[in-house]
Amino acid sequence: MAKVFITGSADGLGKLAAKRLIAMGHQVVLHARNTERADETMHTLKGAAAILTADLSSIEETKALAEKANALGNFDAVIHNAGIYQVQKNSVNPDGLPLLFAVNSLAPYILTALMHKPERLIYLSSDMHMQGNYNHDSLLNLKENKITYSDTKLHDLILSMAVARKYPDMYSNSVDPGWVPTKMGGANAPDDLEKGYETQVWLAVSNEKEVKTSGHYFHHKKQNRYLQIAKNTEVQERFLSDCEQLSNVRFI
Repeated sequence: MAKVFITGSADGLGKLAAKRLIAMGHQVVLHARNTERADETMHTLKGAAAILTADLSSIEETKALAEKANALGNFDAVIHNAGIYQVQKNSVNPDGLPLLFAVNSLAPYILTALMHKPERLIYLSSDMHMQGNYNHDSLLNLKENKITYSDTKLHDLILSMAVARKYPDMYSNSVDPGWVPTKMGGANAPDDLEKGYETQVWLAVSNEKEVKTSGHYFHHKKQNRYLQIAKNTEVQERFLSDCEQLSNVRFI
């Protein structure tokens, strides 16, 4: 039995992955944005070990979430599933950072830096990262609010590759779940919903040899092509440094 923590598991792919892992007999800790969503999730998703609350748009709440998770001990796998797609123009978080960047990019960085290191880390990226741009100057001038969803999904890929390089004893990979019919994807999304979450589950708990690898980008249980800039060591180090500067959380 594996112990798995999933961010953004109150709905969508995170909740579906949690449901599957619970059915498989694993110990699953959920995450919701607030207590109301947490109560609703625990009522509808039976068998979860616990649920933690935090608004990942807030740096301080994300730090507190890492502390709450660490209080539960070590996890075998952490799935960084939480993410947002559509926000009002120029939306910012309590710290004055673009909301998309705060939730999709900075929160997984903070949690990765502060949580006890698991054996496996899975980051939710997207094929939209292919249109993303890693722009160091944009991160240093976030008040311009030019960060796009595609940029943040490239950030997640860069982070997963950096972790794979720095921690060779861990399995760190990223996933493109496809365009699936969730609240985020919309009812008319053309991809298969089950395939949208099964790769995360597979990477988190399977003992197949294909899973015991690191520094890769998966789509429907197969390694897929990605922007090679994510493998660039200088880009990785610059991204980690930018996130440290913005969050005051050091990546060790």
